[in-house]
Amino acid sequence: MDTRVERGEVHEDTFTGSIERRTSRVPSSMFLGLALGSMAASLVLKLLEKDDWALFVGQWAAPFLIMGSYNKMVKQHGSDATSNLPQERAA
Repeated sequence: MDTRVERGEVHEDTFTGSIERRTSRVPSSMFLGLALGSMAASLVLKLLEKDDWALFVGQWAAPFLIMGSYNKMVKQHGSDATSNLPQERAA
């Protein structure tokens, strides 16, 4: 069973495309900075003996890194299978 999607077979909806156009302008280093910042804030909260808040804030690191990875993939490959095609072929 071949489940591979070939270029041009699918098209992303306009809502997702709109969000990705805006978020692709965000530098990837911002997501890394947010992840490191949440870990640092978690450490500070832990030192202040705010254990519940430390755990809550510390768990933000993984989603920030996942969003950064997704952002990077969208920048490099696009989410729409036709996004890398020349304009005259995509129309």
